[in-house]
Order: sequence, then C-alpha cells, then structure tokens
Amino acid sequence: MKLLRYRKNGSVKPGILDEEGNIREASSIVHDWTSQTVNISNLSKLNEINTTDLPIVNDTVSIAPCLGEVGKFVCAGLNYSDHAAETGMAVPKEPIIFMKATSAICGPNDNIIIPKNSTKTDWEVELGVIIGKEARYISEQDSQDYVAGYCVVNDLSEREFQLEHLGQWVKGKSCDTFGPIGPYLVTKDEVPDPQSLELFLDVNGQCMQKGSTSKMIYGVNFLISYLSQFMSLQSGDIISTGTPPGVGMGQKPPIYLKPGDKMRLGIQGLGEQNQTTVSL
Repeated sequence: MKLLRYRKNGSVKPGILDEEGNIREASSIVHDWTSQTVNISNLSKLNEINTTDLPIVNDTVSIAPCLGEVGKFVCAGLNYSDHAAETGMAVPKEPIIFMKATSAICGPNDNIIIPKNSTKTDWEVELGVIIGKEARYISEQDSQDYVAGYCVVNDLSEREFQLEHLGQWVKGKSCDTFGPIGPYLVTKDEVPDPQSLELFLDVNGQCMQKGSTSKMIYGVNFLISYLSQFMSLQSGDIISTGTPPGVGMGQKPPIYLKPGDKMRLGIQGLGEQNQTTVSL
C-alpha cells in the first residue's frame, strides 16, 4: 500500500494512493501518518480496508513529507563502492553512520533552498527505510520484522560544510529542505526485495545518477541490525541507505546546484520527486 500526506487548506491530511493512481482521503481511519501510527501493528490492519470506500481527493493538492513526527533520521555514508571511488574515499570496513537533522525534512516536490554562503550544494538519491517497531540488538535475519516500509530520499549535501569544516558530516547534511522524503511510504509487502531496486536522478533533464540497490556494500537488513547494536530504533525512524555514483562532487570537473536547477529522482516502485532549487 502507498501511504501519503497532502496539504489542503493549511493543514496536512493522510491519504492512500489507490490502484488507479487516485489519492483517497484517509482521515476517517487515521489522524495522520506519523511515527505513532505507522507501527507494524497498525499497518497490518490496513489490509482490512477497502480503499474504494474512501473518498477521492479531487482538489489539486501539494504532497507533504510521507511521514510526520520522524524520530531519528539516520544515514549511511559511502555505501556503494563505486560512489566511494568517485569521491576518492576508501570503501569503509564497516558502515559510516551519521545523523541528519529532522528539521531538514520537506515534501518530495518542495523547493530546495540553497543555504547562505553555499557554493557546493549536491544531490544524492537514496532508499529510505522506515522502522515500524522498536529494534534493539536484533539479528540481521530478523531485520525485516521491524520494517514498516520504504521511501525515496534526496540526501542533499553541502560539500564544503560537510568536508571542509571541522567536525561531523551533520553540518553539511542538515540544512533546511535538505531531506525531501516521499512521495509515498510504501509498505514492505509491496517491496519483496529491497536489494533489487533501480534508482535514478536527473538534473535539468540530464541523467546524473543511475544505479541499483543491489550494489550496496551493506544491505538494508545488515544496516538495521548494525544500528540496533548502538542505539534503539523506534517506529517512525528513517534510515537513509547511501547513494549510487553520479553525485556532483564526483563529476570532472565537479558540478553543484545553483538557483533554478531542476531535479527529478525516483526509485522503482516507490515514486518520484521533482524539485527546483532557490536561493535563500
């Protein structure tokens, strides 16, 4: 099932995408899709719902982030060997983990704000994993029992802030609007193998990234298990699993986003995002 959130009359409402591509209003069954309502127990009850009984949203609406009240936004860096090579960095011996501020989250088609004093704003299409129940010290083989679903993430990055200033990567990853998620939270029953999904990202109509989650160094199940050894994961946490090659800093010469640039990105079965960059 494809869950989504949309903006209408100044508020955010929950919806479900039906098989014909219509948005169905879901406020009669849930107040919102949040960290509390996307737990696995609640999601299992959705199979009892006939979406055709829900009213169609006929108005033109904008799509909000696919999940509200996100707890943690955890990211894996350099998780595709060919991406590590293009950045000139070594393939990590274990996952590189960093956090992205949840204040960076925005809708999948919202404008992307290039930060003040930025000259190296970059793109990264990534598979997002949404946790559906508390995970603590779990095994790799049990990891799927803790997954609510998946979404598209654009892990936007300011490379100077990230790599040329002292400290952790979080400074270059957490600028406002640097975390578009959605358009959908796709429940895990619709994604039988998260390691066989095609990803792409275009800038101004030119394909910059094209890859497959099969090329991850550390797969989804490993990452969930690995993270649970260091921190508990709660329902509504997002794990962004790394990006394939083709980022701006890997181009020769490097290419970075400027105001007016347009990005289109997506993942097989999870939908697409469309964004325009704007200056602050």
